[in-house]
Amino acid sequence: MAADAGAVRALIADGASVASDAANIVEAVRRGGDAVLREYVERFDATGGATMLVNPAELDAALAALDPAVRTGLELAIENVGIVARAGVGEPVEVRLPQGHTVILREVPVRRAAIYAPGGRNPYPSTVVMGAVTARAAGVEEVVVCAGGSHPVMLAACALCEVDTVYRMGGAHAVAALAYGTETIGRVDVIAGPGGLYAQEAKRLVSGAVGVDGFFGPSDVLVLADGDADPVLVAADLLAQAEHGADTLTVLCSDSSALLDALEPLLRDARETGAVAVTVLVDGPAAALAFAEAFAPEHLELVGEAMEPLAADVRSAGCVFVDSAGATAFGDYVAGSNHCLPTGGAARYASGLSVRHFRRRMSEVRIGDAAAALAAAGAPVARAEGLVEHASSMEMRQDESR
Repeated sequence: MAADAGAVRALIADGASVASDAANIVEAVRRGGDAVLREYVERFDATGGATMLVNPAELDAALAALDPAVRTGLELAIENVGIVARAGVGEPVEVRLPQGHTVILREVPVRRAAIYAPGGRNPYPSTVVMGAVTARAAGVEEVVVCAGGSHPVMLAACALCEVDTVYRMGGAHAVAALAYGTETIGRVDVIAGPGGLYAQEAKRLVSGAVGVDGFFGPSDVLVLADGDADPVLVAADLLAQAEHGADTLTVLCSDSSALLDALEPLLRDARETGAVAVTVLVDGPAAALAFAEAFAPEHLELVGEAMEPLAADVRSAGCVFVDSAGATAFGDYVAGSNHCLPTGGAARYASGLSVRHFRRRMSEVRIGDAAAALAAAGAPVARAEGLVEHASSMEMRQDESR
């Protein structure tokens, strides 16, 4: 098809709105607390009568029974994600201003964060790792996980990540409970992680009461490949992304009609999963980059000698994978980058999950002898705004600083 990023995005139909239903659930949990929450958990989470709070002994048992190969993979993911996450933690910065005062910029972690790890159609222990390890690296004191379905491999991942508390629930009711708190669910400061329509709409609804990392829709990948790219590897990456299911958007953009023709039969397999698989022909690397910037993919792969140098010019992508070895799947698990990424074109302005979502910048101001100079400048502005007491508050310090 033609290189129209908007037309490609439009191929994903808007899902049926769950805003009204989600709002009703969130409000019911906010008002009703545990009693209402338990009703929703029993209705939607298929816990089999088990308690919402997962016993630590159950985590230990899940870890002991975990396949050794899976444990090795999760441990590598934990190590690499932790290394990358800790690199993003900033030290305090002291700024001295010309008037003689000091402003210290400090980063402080939130006290309590929740990781929402989807567990419906498939369990996602990798999401537990991405969220919990990043929160720990940020310095969060208490990390909790919502493990909908409480699959043993997810519980084992929680044990490996040394999560403080695990709740056997998911959906809008879980998000509401974490945002507002109930008799047994402690209120958190930040909720992070992907999830279904109800969970994402609930995050939107509670975002004024709690910090959220973003709103996640169907996953997508864009591969920019030239004629030298291996069609088998490119197809493998597109098919891997299509595994995320219906409405996943897999796009191949190339200046080689031969590559597009070779891959077209293979993309039929992706479409059979319910994914939307599209090929886009452009007239060169510059046009491919322009398409990518307009499309703002969650995952961007650059494959081939003509496309790989574009990496330095990419501004709108959740994560960029460069060269033929750079499969998006590595980023989903063990590369160390985070797989909680902006979807739906939000990479134009949003970032992937990082320590920044669990930390906040706070200023510490020390005026000292600069009061006179600052009052002389600030008081007239306050009076111009009609805030006389603001002006007086500053001017009262003038004599003291001289």
